[in-house]
Amino acid sequence: MRGGTVSESSFELPRLLERMHRRFLDVLRAELNRLSVDDLNSVQAFLLLDIGDEETSVQELVNRGYYVHSNALYNIKKLVEAGYFEQSRSPNDRRAVRVKLTKKAREICDKIRGQMKALDNAINRSDESPAEMDVAYRALRRLERAWDEYLRYGKL
Repeated sequence: MRGGTVSESSFELPRLLERMHRRFLDVLRAELNRLSVDDLNSVQAFLLLDIGDEETSVQELVNRGYYVHSNALYNIKKLVEAGYFEQSRSPNDRRAVRVKLTKKAREICDKIRGQMKALDNAINRSDESPAEMDVAYRALRRLERAWDEYLRYGKL
């Protein structure tokens, strides 16, 4: 936050969030390299982590993850080809495609989550208290809700 004014922090926060997102993708990439996984990039790994253990439609995954539709479709296609996603047609709407993780994907996700837990433990052992991270998380969630409300209703 340069200068500490509301105006500057309002513009700096989205930049910081974008840098943090890119840095997180770098962490995922480093973990994939450590695991010798070369058929998966960090964005695709993020998609795997985002879907979790549920079966979901491609549209739900795109909406929930705030992915650009064409990029998500490309990555989902690559994940199916590489054996990380199983794909099926929805029984209710044959046009809708549903995806779920394969055993291969769940194993990679478990390994990545293990490393993320180790990183989280390292962060929480530092001078920052775990409560501070929770406060930051709650503040960002409030900001997200405020921005969503503004977009939907035109007011905060």
